[in-house]
Amino acid sequence: MNNKENKLGRLSAYVFLIVGTVFMLLPFLWMFSTSLKLEGKVFEYPIRWIPEPIEWSNYVTVLTEAPLFGGLMNTLIIILPPMFVGLLTSALAAYAFAKLRFPGREFLFVALLTTMMIPGVVTMIPTFILFKTIGWLDSWKPLMIPGLFGSAACVFFLRQYFRTIPSELEDAAKIDGLNPFGVFVRIMLPLSKPALAAQGIFGFLGGYNDFLGPLIYINSPEKFTLQLVLASFQGYYVSNWTLIMAGSVLALIPTVILFFFAQRYFVEGITMTGLKG
Repeated sequence: MNNKENKLGRLSAYVFLIVGTVFMLLPFLWMFSTSLKLEGKVFEYPIRWIPEPIEWSNYVTVLTEAPLFGGLMNTLIIILPPMFVGLLTSALAAYAFAKLRFPGREFLFVALLTTMMIPGVVTMIPTFILFKTIGWLDSWKPLMIPGLFGSAACVFFLRQYFRTIPSELEDAAKIDGLNPFGVFVRIMLPLSKPALAAQGIFGFLGGYNDFLGPLIYINSPEKFTLQLVLASFQGYYVSNWTLIMAGSVLALIPTVILFFFAQRYFVEGITMTGLKG
């Protein structure tokens, strides 16, 4: 009886996962299907999942007329330095909150967490005024420099992961003569690769998909990120959805490749982060 119940439960789980996967894939399938349609057949009903005829020329048009490669390079220039440097600074802060003892540690950590509860729209106007005052508008500085100092969410998750590392390893390293920074570099960082990879993916995707930030601070077309380049196909009265979807499919490729190669670290990092409070 137990075997039958186990098989039935396993079958139910597989069915649930398959159905969920189909629903998750439907928007991507619609996006790819739309990218291959004629402009006038985007909203025809019922939906034709296999376009007739198939317009591969939409991709040719996007690649030749839109500066996608330039937008991609601008995006990578904006997000990669803050991702790596911000990950390091967040890891340093997380290590201090997790393993070091100093006056006011818990208060500072709670104060840091409270910043996660403030919606970004609340600070949008003051931040814009600040960057305008110091002359950073129409540049990449507002999108890069704040990220170099890490994020509260990254500090929180890395702190949780560092607390899962046994303190005996830290004590043994101190007996061998390592100072706290040496423990961080030679013990904590190598053992926290999954958590760092997971947070790195989050940081990359957050910057890669950011549309509002570049829209607010960047005006020059040559400085546009990939998201702004894709939005250039959308006008006030007419939007060429076939080209937008074709560009979106091309823009999706780097994120898929990243997740494909880093998914093991991503899953392991997310799983291990919450094992110890």
